[in-house]
Amino acid sequence: MSNPLLQQSELPYGLPDFRAISDQDFLPAFREALDEHQREIRKITASPSPATFENTFVAWERSGQLLRWVSAVFFTVLPADRTAARSEIAAEIEPTLAGHWDALYLNEELYRRMNGVDIDQLDGEERSLADHVLRQFRLHGAELTKTNRVTLADINTQLARIGAAYSQAMIAGNTAQALLVEQEDSLAGLSQQEKDAAAEAAQQAGHSSGWLLELSMFTSQPLLARLEDRETRRRLYEAAWNRGTAGEHETLSFARQQAGLRARKAELLGFKNFAEYALEDRTAPTVEAVWSLIERALEPAMRNARTERDILQQRAGFELEHWDVPFYSEQHADECFSVSTERLRRHFELDRVLKHGVFEAAHRLYGITFQERSDLHGYLPDVRVWEVFDHDGTAIGLFLGDFYTRPTKSGGAWMNSIRVGSTEFSEQPIVVNNLNIARPHAGDPTLLTLDEVTTLFHEFGHALHGLFGRARFASLSATQVPRDFVEFPSQVNEMWIQHPELLSGYALDVDTGAPLSQDILNALDDAALWGEGLRTSEYLAAVIVDLAWHSIGPDEVIPDPEAFEKEALASRGIDDSLVAPRYRSSYFKHIFAGGGGYAAGYYSYLWAEVLDADAVGWFNTHGGLCRDNGDHFRNELLSRGSVRDPLESYRQFRGRDAEVEPLLSRRGLLA
Repeated sequence: MSNPLLQQSELPYGLPDFRAISDQDFLPAFREALDEHQREIRKITASPSPATFENTFVAWERSGQLLRWVSAVFFTVLPADRTAARSEIAAEIEPTLAGHWDALYLNEELYRRMNGVDIDQLDGEERSLADHVLRQFRLHGAELTKTNRVTLADINTQLARIGAAYSQAMIAGNTAQALLVEQEDSLAGLSQQEKDAAAEAAQQAGHSSGWLLELSMFTSQPLLARLEDRETRRRLYEAAWNRGTAGEHETLSFARQQAGLRARKAELLGFKNFAEYALEDRTAPTVEAVWSLIERALEPAMRNARTERDILQQRAGFELEHWDVPFYSEQHADECFSVSTERLRRHFELDRVLKHGVFEAAHRLYGITFQERSDLHGYLPDVRVWEVFDHDGTAIGLFLGDFYTRPTKSGGAWMNSIRVGSTEFSEQPIVVNNLNIARPHAGDPTLLTLDEVTTLFHEFGHALHGLFGRARFASLSATQVPRDFVEFPSQVNEMWIQHPELLSGYALDVDTGAPLSQDILNALDDAALWGEGLRTSEYLAAVIVDLAWHSIGPDEVIPDPEAFEKEALASRGIDDSLVAPRYRSSYFKHIFAGGGGYAAGYYSYLWAEVLDADAVGWFNTHGGLCRDNGDHFRNELLSRGSVRDPLESYRQFRGRDAEVEPLLSRRGLLA
């Protein structure tokens, strides 16, 4: 039978026919796509015509479309439903892909032809594409000697293999370390929905009885805020903390190898360390500028964290451990601000939040509407599909939502694109949001915590960025922006969560339909800064871990990764008895899993939040939630991608560069 991945989809927008695709189709499709891409590149380099923008840069942009398509489908399904079979495919194909792209970026004839085009005669999007492509070639080693190109290709192949191994071990370890609880009274404090989800997880994992508390990717587990039994809290925290440090699913050796190889790679390319190399393709100008922002935030964050910890210590009446802090922080918020996670959950039902909160905000800002398409199918029955229409009824693209957790799903939340909007290919976007919400008992509503509501708005900010991309070239469109800019549109979309006009429509009690009382709304405002010192410090600690690994030199040996991590934190003023990093090296998927897209880039959330906090001020002073503001933001920023410098897009939107003070004020970090 023919391979559905090698045929053009007949479904609307070219949505993959997931029901026709099997795991057996992926490797043959990858092989054919790799061969086709090589043939396309040979056609470019063999052309007898003089090099021009169209026959070289545009030809490069148009090449490899089948490979990008097969990759988009596979790497959409893989993290959402990582079966053993797909892990084996990933282990085989990821090093092959790394080698393939290395061969292209190190193709001397191709690079020479590109340099033969007079790009100074180009402007607009054409110049942006040429600059982008040439920069990527340089950063991938196109100007190295032949010997060093071979060395670099070998390093990249090793990195791909080790990154895949880290991913596989991390996910397996996350599953293996899930905490089985035998006595229901040990779960006191959890909602019935959470207990039902834990009981179902235990059954799916093969346990005849009990409740399985699955681990999120964070160090501090969300359930710690509600578990009343201190021993259960300790066991859950330690299960999370010890992931990947030893045993069958150990990951630290892979992390150490990756950091060392990245340091060697940076040296080959003429950089002092990998952090310097990574920032060549970011909006942050230097590593020193990143450290300056971290240091400006760290001292007041730690000061606030100590104050918060002292308050909780006094409340508890005994020496707190890390597993106690979320529980007593929740109690404090409930008593002092009347903000109970469980009480809030009753007002946040998934479908209502999605339709009357997330979608409604997008409609008021941009005029877009959503129609659920039950006739279209995602990669699993859980995945829902919406068609998105512009204010004039023009079809924009598809939005897929995969909201529930499953044992084979990676932790956390993310957005990815199956198709990127591009006029060159006459393609409209298909974007996917993934969350990890506990599945309720059959027939019960899906109730969200306020954090999960925030995540829903955040990831949909990424989705909007993807849906509004309208560049000619896909590599410059939508979310194809520097890593430390891409979080900005998602973070600014969080500002609408507590907008009064939206809350009155989506935050309704699941039983009575009553809205959140004004007392609770006032309490949410009062509680906005509570715990921010600890949260900011935990985040900054993870940033420090990331930058420490990627600031090592090529000859630096790290014999003990845990000791290295501890020393890196202490040297920057992190008191580990007070604050634990949001992620440890053993489960820091952002920087070590797969391709490690956030390697030396976990600072990006804070860097982008400078733009976010500053942009919120603009929205608030220009009328807030209205079409004029949304259209301005969409036209000057969301739709621009990298067609022009993203910081220039921000200046065109804001009227000036961003200022850091709104961020510091928001997080309570001003004197």
